[in-house]
Amino acid sequence: MRIPSVMTVLLGAAAAFAQQAAPHIGYVYPAGGRIGSSVDVTVGGQFLDNPKLAIVSGEGIEAAIVEHKKPMTPAQFNKLREEVEELVKKRAAGGLSAAEETRLADLRLKIAGFIRRPANPALAETVTLRVAIAPNAAPGRRQLRLSTALGITNPLAFEAGALPEFAKPPAQARSEPPAALAGRLRGRTVEKAPQEPLPVTLPAVINGQIMPGGVDRFRFSARKGQRLVASAAARALIPYISDAVPGWFQAVLALYDSKGGELAYADDYRFHPDPVLRCEIPADGDYFLEIKDAIYRGREDFVYRITVGELPFITGIFPLGGRAGVKTAVEAQGWNLPAATLSAEPPAAGVYPLSLRGKEAPSNFVPFAADTLPEQTEREPNNLPAKAQAVKWPVIVNGRIAAPAGEDVFRIEGRAGEEIVAEVLARRLDSPLDSFLRLTGASGQQLAANDDHEDRGAGLITHHADSRLAYKFPRNGTYFLHVTDRQGKGGAEYAYRLRIARPRPDFELRVVPASISARPGAAVTIRRPPQDGIFRFWGWIWSIIR
Repeated sequence: MRIPSVMTVLLGAAAAFAQQAAPHIGYVYPAGGRIGSSVDVTVGGQFLDNPKLAIVSGEGIEAAIVEHKKPMTPAQFNKLREEVEELVKKRAAGGLSAAEETRLADLRLKIAGFIRRPANPALAETVTLRVAIAPNAAPGRRQLRLSTALGITNPLAFEAGALPEFAKPPAQARSEPPAALAGRLRGRTVEKAPQEPLPVTLPAVINGQIMPGGVDRFRFSARKGQRLVASAAARALIPYISDAVPGWFQAVLALYDSKGGELAYADDYRFHPDPVLRCEIPADGDYFLEIKDAIYRGREDFVYRITVGELPFITGIFPLGGRAGVKTAVEAQGWNLPAATLSAEPPAAGVYPLSLRGKEAPSNFVPFAADTLPEQTEREPNNLPAKAQAVKWPVIVNGRIAAPAGEDVFRIEGRAGEEIVAEVLARRLDSPLDSFLRLTGASGQQLAANDDHEDRGAGLITHHADSRLAYKFPRNGTYFLHVTDRQGKGGAEYAYRLRIARPRPDFELRVVPASISARPGAAVTIRRPPQDGIFRFWGWIWSIIR
């Protein structure tokens, strides 16, 4: 039996410690800013010692580190308390100089802010950034990371927008009333008085953090007939909170009139957990927008951004994609849209964001897929095998289930021994369609079917509702592909892309976690999880040189 050397054990322990003490950020607040402005941003996390650099993806945004704050340790607290006792004795004996009186007052403030056991150690450290967003910066979501002495943190979202921004003070910077501070120092909780609604001018982006039991309200003026849209981003900013129960912020929006009557309410948007609220304003006057957690939880990383105003919002497009390198005319459905069509010309295969330019700001972004296969549009009527639309594959068919309980049927020709893969792209492209895909023979017998196919590369989709099936034709003949909505729904926005092709070689490479920590000069092995199948990826990555 081989006994590991002391050096091997020490190196292994050091590597394990490096992984445990990996720098981590839990929130960015505010999680965005207006193009052409500068904004002070608080980043909360853990193991953020000696932050060297703030990294924002894309071009046009620069971030400088202003300050790093770390909670006081018990040893540091005891040292400060001893210094206070010495100064108090000196004052009693003969008095203090002006500088010493200032020092005593400063020490008492630091001691008053000491928390022996922070409620959320993973958020206890903060780094303040000054973020400059250039006038020519592209609008949209970026990734922000910190580079520290222990390595680079995980990324979190930071958005650049065109609208005026309003923000509540950061949770850790909000002042406490004297009675609440005195009560906390005596070890008891004192309830704060309800906060007055923050006045805002529309259109705007509102930034805030929900604390335990918190309800944030905002007051604005609106005119009769305005078609108001309020879109919240919460889970889109921080999809999962590892040490919260449940592990996310479930935002809820409500709109009230000046008398307190509820006009609109939203706790989600289709299959997205973040709510989108719309309402036609009934009369001139003041209105109140409210946001809270569905079960009144909260803490510093319950961060939100609400885009609100008479703004364009796309609810669906058709087609959902086009051929790479070819200009495609796209129909748009939604609210307050400045145009009913837009064009897309993706340079290569992939998924691209599309939006409509509104009067004051662009609309929300929706995904548009590009592929290299020939494209074809579904033609009605094709709801029965006798009326099936003939398609020559490989091909991508752009269609939609236009009415509830509808079905689209496509006729294809297969040759003995030939393999086919038919795949629906809908939910992954923001369509509400919950597809069900079937392959039948000429006599109507079902040969293959699929409801939901999990795409592990599709991000945090809460319901993998797209279908995929593979089949080897046993003989030459005519076959039929059927597309329906599993829930029997339909409409203009229930669009899909049906990709019909032969199997193609493919692979996926993902690194989990999003950042890797290692000792200076060390190498870290990344292992592909065996259950993913196909192959394992072994390799060395990440060498940090002093």
